[in-house]
Amino acid sequence: MHGQRVRRRIVVDGRVQGVFFRDSTRERATAHNVAGWVRNRPDGAVEAVLEGEPDAVERVIRFFRTGPRRAEVRTVEISEEEPEGLTGFDVV
Repeated sequence: MHGQRVRRRIVVDGRVQGVFFRDSTRERATAHNVAGWVRNRPDGAVEAVLEGEPDAVERVIRFFRTGPRRAEVRTVEISEEEPEGLTGFDVV
């Protein structure tokens, strides 16, 4: 159903910093009309919040399971949150 929005917080662990993970995430999120943000965490993980239609959010999450070419993803933690109506996508 059009207009339904979901929000997911994702934490990706592994070799995920310094491999264009954030820029690649922004490109995919923008292409799928998914709002939110992505950032590097001090512990070496990448954290992201995605808001959008369920199928679009799921497509971006699917990318997280492998990441860009030089990434080595070990774990992907996904939690559900209440959408806040975010617009745009930021690398923070």
